[in-house]
Amino acid sequence: MNTNELIQNSSVLRKGILDVCYAAKAGHVGGSLSCIDILNVLYNHEMKVSVDPVVWDQNDRFILSKGHVAEALYVTLANKGFITQEQLLTYTQYQSNIYGHPSIKVPGVLVGTGALGHGLSIGVGVALADKMNKRNQRTYVLLGDGELAEGSNWEAAMSASHYQLDQLIVIVDKNGLQITNTTDHVMSTHSLSDKWKSFGFTVIETNGNDVNQLVQSFEEAWLHVGKPTVIIAHTTKGKGVSFMENQLKWHHGVLSDEQYRQASKEVGGMDE
Repeated sequence: MNTNELIQNSSVLRKGILDVCYAAKAGHVGGSLSCIDILNVLYNHEMKVSVDPVVWDQNDRFILSKGHVAEALYVTLANKGFITQEQLLTYTQYQSNIYGHPSIKVPGVLVGTGALGHGLSIGVGVALADKMNKRNQRTYVLLGDGELAEGSNWEAAMSASHYQLDQLIVIVDKNGLQITNTTDHVMSTHSLSDKWKSFGFTVIETNGNDVNQLVQSFEEAWLHVGKPTVIIAHTTKGKGVSFMENQLKWHHGVLSDEQYRQASKEVGGMDE
């Protein structure tokens, strides 16, 4: 997709998130809306990815470390044709495989995640195996800024730098909020760029809700060889819905009928 198509598709994906969470009466809607532009650019511009099971092992790898926003990943996978819209709307329902956290029972999901802080460790292992086997797949790991308080992230970062995993890109969804408070209040991420640099990463900072900037950031990332890259994506929790933006209570929330209609109009998915 070109950038204009990506911008339009972000609206489609945002509406999909609202549909899924409204139907389920559950979901981490705020964080899903903050990171959906990142997933959109990854799956529709940046990554080599095919739904054909014959070439599945040739796809680039994506790991959603902040697994509680599984609905954002599921909506993206449905958009790419990995699952149907009918399957998507069974999210969290009885006997559905579309669980509240990513499951390998869902086509297109590489690993189950959601115990925060483990996704980067898995991603490092995958990228290292590819390097050892001389495979050219790229590995992308999406972290939440709230989960950076987990020490395993920094052990993984140290390993990624040590093994010079330049096939690995880490993206931090830096929306500044987590379940109980701001990230700075719970565990400060002050000087986040300096922290990643000290662990041997190339650091790129960008607007994570601007598809043009995201496209440019991924292009820049591959200019750096011999070391892993982190893209610190500054985002807005609840992006696109006025009453959700930067509101802590929408970390997880249940949409009323009226809220669903208003939110759908605001993301461009419903006529007046």
